[in-house]
Amino acid sequence: METSLYLPVKAFLEQAGYTVKGEIGGCDLVGLSDQDPPVVVICELKLSFNLELILQAVDRATAADEVWIAGRVSAKGKGRESDKRYRDLCRRLGIGMLGISDAGEVSVIVGSVTPMPRTNPKRRSRLMREHQRRKGDPAVGGSTRTPLMTAYRQQALGCASALAAGPLKVREIRAQVPEAAKILQGNVYGWFERVERGVYGLTPVGLEALARWKPV
Repeated sequence: METSLYLPVKAFLEQAGYTVKGEIGGCDLVGLSDQDPPVVVICELKLSFNLELILQAVDRATAADEVWIAGRVSAKGKGRESDKRYRDLCRRLGIGMLGISDAGEVSVIVGSVTPMPRTNPKRRSRLMREHQRRKGDPAVGGSTRTPLMTAYRQQALGCASALAAGPLKVREIRAQVPEAAKILQGNVYGWFERVERGVYGLTPVGLEALARWKPV
């Protein structure tokens, strides 16, 4: 699965000075530098290099300073990474290529040397905001068909954890979760119930969520 490529690529980009998190805004991997403003790097993962991977990278280019694609290197040397036309296409588009061996070693096949045009600042801002608000790196890049641990879900779990012992006033939760009022009132997941004005408790669904996910 693509998730097997995540940790090697994450380690590679972290060595280059980026803070890396998975599954941000539909991107397999997003890295931010500590510069001001940050350099945004996006990498898409596939077990093998194909046209779909390049199309994904082109789509992500509007929100990034650098875009990379990463795939498993063919043991027999017959994969797309050996096709000069494929590599040249990546160079023309400014897309970097990373090859991952069966041992998890990462090699640069094509460097991301051409700055990608930034034409969608709103999308870029959304990626950066989610990256910066998310605690730790709870989602493995390349994950599919599973609920993602977003920054919002993390805060909702923080509210649920605070309410595990019984109903509380919003102001009593706000110290742990600054956006508690918005989360409790919005009740996106159906985890909370209003007991009285300004006081909330947990629903059975909320208790199940606490059992399923550990608050961060």
